[in-house]
Amino acid sequence: MKEEYHFEYPERQVLLPWVKVTKKANKTLGIIKNGTNNKTENIIVLLYKSMILPRLEYNVQLVPHLKSDVVELEKSTTRHRHSFDAERDAKKLHKACKGMGTDEKTIIEILSSRSSEQRQQVKEKYKTIYSKDLEEVLKGELSGNFEKTALALLGRPCEYEAQELQKAMKGGGTDESLLIEILCTRTNQQIEAIKKAYKRLFEQDLESDVKSDTSGSLRTILVSVLQADRDEEQDINAELAEQDAKNLYEAGEGRWGTEELAFNVILAKRNVKQLRATFQAYEKLHGKDIEEAIQSETSGNLEKAYLTLVRCAKDCQGYFATRLHESMKGTGTDEETLIRILVTRAEIDLPTIKEKFKQLYNSSLAQAIQSDTSGDLRKLLVALLH
Repeated sequence: MKEEYHFEYPERQVLLPWVKVTKKANKTLGIIKNGTNNKTENIIVLLYKSMILPRLEYNVQLVPHLKSDVVELEKSTTRHRHSFDAERDAKKLHKACKGMGTDEKTIIEILSSRSSEQRQQVKEKYKTIYSKDLEEVLKGELSGNFEKTALALLGRPCEYEAQELQKAMKGGGTDESLLIEILCTRTNQQIEAIKKAYKRLFEQDLESDVKSDTSGSLRTILVSVLQADRDEEQDINAELAEQDAKNLYEAGEGRWGTEELAFNVILAKRNVKQLRATFQAYEKLHGKDIEEAIQSETSGNLEKAYLTLVRCAKDCQGYFATRLHESMKGTGTDEETLIRILVTRAEIDLPTIKEKFKQLYNSSLAQAIQSDTSGDLRKLLVALLH
């Protein structure tokens, strides 16, 4: 029996912008499948079933969320200006790597203009046609940071992040800053995906490796975020915010030494809006910004972890814009951080990070990258921004 849906006026009005975007995306991405055509009414039903019904189950306000979703989809679909054909891309890449020279321009064009999911399809098609792994072919043709970026783009984001985490812990030392940057900035879903990818790639448990490679209070907060059980609802409890602000003060400035348990529970478990309310309550009650309190009461990697959690809760895109700026300021360039942020945020919030970068530093991110990198790496990174 055919399902019938009856739409209230506000819901229909919210969905209509989605219909326009979806029609445009469908022409290039084929996102409407199973025989559904591009007619407005069919798309409205599909979107209602996939977007509104799930949110009604959790009593999420529809209009603000859907409007922001429309903006994000419009931004993300700009990456797919051309029709996608995995076999055609595979053949182009094969030709680019064939013979004496390498056609870096074609490699850059394909890797920068395809989504992660599309690149997986290209890899599979390449393997089917040529019985070779595309990664191994590119390793033989490319070098340096250009090779690192190309290989990072060929993997799924969660796989690349898992590899970065493993790299941070293998060998004699541990790169705690890298662990903090990844683990303290990801959503529950992203952390779960990273954990699964880590297990699949290295046959090791990520939490166990983090426990063995870190110690003390840093280990505790990293294990807390690895549980991936942050509240991700949009509710704000004003009484809880005041109580949490009081608890943070009593665990930090209000005592001799810092009691990390309160910080861990609050920073690793509360939803983003709740944390913002808590930070406002803290400043109102104690006349000091929470970041100042953390800087005065903690140090080293624990301070870095707490500040990362706080800054991401306040403004995640601003945090990454700052990290990008720090990777390029001064005499040298931290290409690894630059590559990691651009690759992992490309399909999440990179357009907003670009805007934040411009606001904070009065210069475009593209200009900064062009002045701090060179050659094919520069071309690929700049292409990712568009």
